[in-house]
Amino acid sequence: MTKFWYVVDNIESYICRTLLAIFVCLLFLQVVVRTLFDFSFSWVEELSIYMFVWFVFFGASYAAKMGAHNRVTFQFKFLPDRTIKYIEAFADLFWIFFNVYFVYLAIDFIFNKMNRFQSSQTMGFHLSWVYIVLPIAFTLMTIRVIQVNYKKIVLGEDLRDPDAIDLEEVRAETGDAVAKPRLDEEQK
Repeated sequence: MTKFWYVVDNIESYICRTLLAIFVCLLFLQVVVRTLFDFSFSWVEELSIYMFVWFVFFGASYAAKMGAHNRVTFQFKFLPDRTIKYIEAFADLFWIFFNVYFVYLAIDFIFNKMNRFQSSQTMGFHLSWVYIVLPIAFTLMTIRVIQVNYKKIVLGEDLRDPDAIDLEEVRAETGDAVAKPRLDEEQK
């Protein structure tokens, strides 16, 4: 059962990897076929665009899970870490309210306001299959924002931005000789 929960906890990552691999292969196939045979599949570009859109929205949800969305945090520099957690959680409430409202609007659009005959140009399926990513991804993003705040506030975990560079770790991995000149340059 733990394997199941591991997959569920990383579902956005698996979806993004799969979508990226498929649409890159499709675009590569399209380039090869155009170059070698002077022919093209009309549906490849359209499907690749739809897959890229899904990739972006699931990627945003994955970034929310990692706590990697952009934030303005300079004003928190002189505050204690405990206070920062609560201020960020309060700011995340607005994000959650926006997501919930957006999910409502997306579902209303897809099921009530969208033209019944609006279909994909070359593939022929109804575009609601493309737009359904909006409520799914924003619901997942809301769950991930709540999950991150739970880990920060209740469990007390220190969730770092995956893009943040820790100078001490770089020194430990590469040796003091490499990191020291970088530090001297930063101090100038």
